Amino acid sequence: MESSGGGKHFILVHGLAHGAWCWYKVVARLRAAGHRATTLDMAASGVHPARLHEVASFEEYSRPLLDAVAAAPGGERLVLVGHSLGGLNIALAMERFPSKVAAAVFLAASMPRAGSHMGITIEEFMRTVKPGFFMDSKTMVLNTEQGPRTAFLFGPNLLAAKLYDQSPAEDLELAKLLLRPGSQFMEDPMMKDETLLTDGNYGSVNRVFVIAKADSSSTEEMQRRIVDLSPGAEVEEIAGADHMAMLSKPTELCDVLIKIANKYN
Repeated sequence: MESSGGGKHFILVHGLAHGAWCWYKVVARLRAAGHRATTLDMAASGVHPARLHEVASFEEYSRPLLDAVAAAPGGERLVLVGHSLGGLNIALAMERFPSKVAAAVFLAASMPRAGSHMGITIEEFMRTVKPGFFMDSKTMVLNTEQGPRTAFLFGPNLLAAKLYDQSPAEDLELAKLLLRPGSQFMEDPMMKDETLLTDGNYGSVNRVFVIAKADSSSTEEMQRRIVDLSPGAEVEEIAGADHMAMLSKPTELCDVLIKIANKYN
């Protein structure tokens, strides 16, 4: 694994129902290569103290990331990495702080496009999945101060068959212990706002989509469709990576991240 002088600063954002913990292998490798790596729990995720029904909006869910990017020193250009739903968190940070982001990496992620609403990639995904796709996962309705909100808890069979199917058995067991209910916040007006992401801000940041080629939950074809729906992104691929590429192919992912960081220094 190559290292480069000065080191880059990566901020890593997990997907639905996961937490900062899922990046543990990649963090170790990035730091060993001389880089800074920050992993964050979004609100009500990982060990974040909030409960999901207390999180008022997608903005509030994203607050740990927005605060971290805002707090980064002026001269520091960050590499934001969003996995799965985390693509929408980093998109919001790109829109708010475009000058602070050297590159944004969408790892098998929701990647919106400027001038369209944030929920479009989730709507597209839901249109294409087959009945029974979610297997033993549970959908629940939370009563919040903003009204009812849909929440989701991954079932162990779905995790084994579609998310962690190329990952070590230990990582699947870790996920079963640590996952929490998650929400895509599709009822949030922010998800339907077509003016939220602009060409001048979000669209000005270098974007790279990383395809997990062995992803059973979002096939290579579906991932390429996301790229087509949001033109302007470069594409990298990781062979043999399941949806949890940071666990199934951590060394290969780390190499790709360092390559991207070096390109957009």
